[in-house]
Amino acid sequence: MRCSPLLFALGLFGATACAAGRLPLVIDGQAVRVEVAATPQARERGLMGRTHLAADSGMLFVFETRGRYCFWMRDTLLPLSIAFIDDSGRVVGRADMQPRTETPHCPPTDVRYALEVTQGSFLRQRLTPGAKVQGLPR
Repeated sequence: MRCSPLLFALGLFGATACAAGRLPLVIDGQAVRVEVAATPQARERGLMGRTHLAADSGMLFVFETRGRYCFWMRDTLLPLSIAFIDDSGRVVGRADMQPRTETPHCPPTDVRYALEVTQGSFLRQRLTPGAKVQGLPR
């Protein structure tokens, strides 16, 4: 994972942001820090078993290659929204996901990233199709 030089230039985050396991992103002008799931094991675990997720945070799933990656909520206890993001950082789709379900939620096109946030958070409102996410790892 790499930290975004843009965010450091803007002075939004200190040098320890990535070292602490959080990645700084800018979503439609709003600075946030997200956890990163970049390995197969981390992506498989995701937010399973969590009972709380702050309204200003989320989990970014990073895939090595573009593809149609589907998500479900089998052992996830929180209602989440997911935004599917393409290589350019543009949101191409969003879905609301209910806890403890196995309903697949798939992107409308190939993506490289997916971002899960709490359904009721202000971030959900910013993650609409066409929104730009800055600071994504390459």
